[in-house]
Amino acid sequence: MKKLVLLAAVLGLSCSFNTYAKEDQSSVIERIKPFGSVCVQGKECAVKVPVVAAAPAAGGAPRSGEQVYTAVCAGCHGAGVMGAPKYGSADWGPRKAKGLATLNEHAIKGFNAMPAKGGCAACSDDEIKAAVAYMAK
Repeated sequence: MKKLVLLAAVLGLSCSFNTYAKEDQSSVIERIKPFGSVCVQGKECAVKVPVVAAAPAAGGAPRSGEQVYTAVCAGCHGAGVMGAPKYGSADWGPRKAKGLATLNEHAIKGFNAMPAKGGCAACSDDEIKAAVAYMAK
């Protein structure tokens, strides 16, 4: 009886594999093709995509500490997310005691749960330093 059940299981599996083997190859290719594609400027592309203006060139005036805080830092430092010292609170006392140079280094390189530059890759070191000075005042 066990051999009969095993034989039926093997035959059942082989039949199901045959079903997929008979499937039209073009439908498989259509089903697994990538969702998007990369279009390199200067090359012919299958889909025409409107050209998006590039980001402004570097060299503009750096943002103030308050502007950087509002745009980047307030998300965590406004609410104290994951132990971030809240802006305008006594949380900054022990941190300020370590010195502004240490605070700047931690802000630029990352410290504990805070990523480097608070996750703002577009921020310059000077902008991060300005934000630190704004928060620690």
